[in-house]
Amino acid sequence: MLLIPAIDLKDGRCVRLKQGDMSRVTVFSEDPAEMALHWVKKGAKRLHLVDLNGAFAGKPVNELAVRHIVRAVQGYALENGLQDVPIQLGGGIRDLDTVERYLDHGLRYIIVGTAAVKNPGFLQDACGVFAGHIIVGLDAQDGKVATDGWSKLSRHDVIELGRKYEGFGIEAIIYTDIGRDGMLQGLNIAATVRLAQAVGVPVIASGGVQSIRDVEALCAVRHEGIEGVICGRSIYEGTLDLEEAQRCVDALEGS
Repeated sequence: MLLIPAIDLKDGRCVRLKQGDMSRVTVFSEDPAEMALHWVKKGAKRLHLVDLNGAFAGKPVNELAVRHIVRAVQGYALENGLQDVPIQLGGGIRDLDTVERYLDHGLRYIIVGTAAVKNPGFLQDACGVFAGHIIVGLDAQDGKVATDGWSKLSRHDVIELGRKYEGFGIEAIIYTDIGRDGMLQGLNIAATVRLAQAVGVPVIASGGVQSIRDVEALCAVRHEGIEGVICGRSIYEGTLDLEEAQRCVDALEGS
């Protein structure tokens, strides 16, 4: 079970939003690369980046900050003889050239969200050209997928799309309950499990992690196909201690 710290980028800074609302923002760091190193030093085995400006603009906006993060993390791993920490990124990725450029920067996974819904042909092409590197982000409310930085709610059913994209060859699905994201109200584990049971690719949970109890509850159903969980506001505000949670996960998986 991967515990994946989130680094949300807005105007070059590390922030967190409540329910994806750009007006409800808390700035946690003016230096996202330093924040990335902080989580790596705390034991993070993967990092999750989101270009929030890019999600709304439909094109990369915080690319410079992303490159700084990748260089910092790769440099730290090399200097300390550590394994590379995979980094995944979503937000404003709408074409193959952008995917290729980001992978060339050193990112391991590219997350396709809005473009997967609006242009499934692009997603299918990306999976074919960059096999093993494409993750789909399904952000939903009451089972329906949202797009354009969560500003628009579509008629598409989460499970229906998950099965469709599985056939394209995606690496995993990140499932976010947008009603809970940034609210510290606990994960929607039931909905996450339903999706994981319906598809044959790993599912990463997201949205609402509050405490170690959420991590324990997710570990209890990890056999359903749940690979990890993205941790945001909880680790920034201290309601979840990343190191403690990782020890808990390691103990549960070793038992």
